Amino acid sequence: MHNWEELVRQRLAGLDLDAAEKEEVQAEVAAHLEESYEALLKEGVTEPAAVQRALSQVTNWRDLQRRIFIAKRKGHFMKKRVYQLWIPGFLTLILSVVLQMMLQRLGFRVRIVGSGPNAILFYVPWLAGLPFFGALGAYLSSRAGGSRGTMVLASVFPVLALAGAFLLLFPIDVVVKWIIGSKVDSFAIVATTILRDGTGWLLLPGASLLAGGLLGQLLLSRGPSSQHTAIGSETTHA
Repeated sequence: MHNWEELVRQRLAGLDLDAAEKEEVQAEVAAHLEESYEALLKEGVTEPAAVQRALSQVTNWRDLQRRIFIAKRKGHFMKKRVYQLWIPGFLTLILSVVLQMMLQRLGFRVRIVGSGPNAILFYVPWLAGLPFFGALGAYLSSRAGGSRGTMVLASVFPVLALAGAFLLLFPIDVVVKWIIGSKVDSFAIVATTILRDGTGWLLLPGASLLAGGLLGQLLLSRGPSSQHTAIGSETTHA
C-alpha cells in the first residue's frame, strides 16, 4: 500500500498554514490521490503506472502550495471581515432602527430647530441612545480582533448604510423613469431632500455613534492595562 499521506506531507512541507489547517489540507490531497490510485488499479493499471498517473495530476507542487495558501488566506480574510465588521455593523444598524421605531410608537417627535433651508432635525432621545450602540459595535468588532479603523466603521455603520441607500435612489430613479417613462424624479427628490437635511439625518447620528465607538475603544484599551496594574499591586503586597 502506497503511503500517500507521507508523500503529500513531504511535497507540501513548506505550506505556511497553522498546524491543524496544514494537516487537514495534506489529508485532503492525499485522499484524492489515493482515490485516483485505487481507481486506476481497479482498471487493471499496474501499481507503478498507477502511482505515476495519480501523481501526474499535480504538475507543479510549488504552484499547488501557493494556490492553497492564497485560497486559505482569502477565506480567512472574508471570515474575519464578517465577524469584525458586517455582524457588528448590521447589529448596530438594526438596534438603531428598532430604537427609532420604539420612540415613535411612544410618541416622541422630531424637533426642528431653525427654519427654511437652515432647519436642523433633532431627535434627542434617539441621538442619546446611539452612543451605546456605537460602543456595542466597537466592542463586538474588538472581540473579533478588529483594528481601530474597523471598530470605527462598525460603530458608524448605520449612517454609512443610510447614506449609501440614499445615494442609490438616484440610479434607481433613472432606471424607473426609463422603464415606465415617467418624468417625475420621485426617488431623486426624496434622496435630495434627505441629503440636504444631512445634519439631522447623517451628521448628528454619525457623531453620536462615533462618540460611543471612540469611548468604547478608550475603555477597551484601558482595560488590560488597569488589570495588569491591579495584578502587579497585588503581587507587590504579597
